[in-house]
Amino acid sequence: MSPAEIEHLIMQGLPAAEVRVSSADGAHFEALIITDLFAGKRPLARHQLVYATLGERIGREIHALSLRTLTPDEWQRQTAA
Repeated sequence: MSPAEIEHLIMQGLPAAEVRVSSADGAHFEALIITDLFAGKRPLARHQLVYATLGERIGREIHALSLRTLTPDEWQRQTAA
């Protein structure tokens, strides 16, 4: 899978999200997902929302996926620092 394909799948499942996916080797991916849907949710619940958009591809086509899951407010605080 390509980073663009993963971005597309996540955006289909979380349509209001800003999604950025990168990969150095085509097997290990890093994703930044920013959405209001994460507000009030713990990291595990946020990750579960993202994994649900990818289904059985996790562990198959997507060997490893590192997630940064932030609300827009959290993202603004991080980028302002």
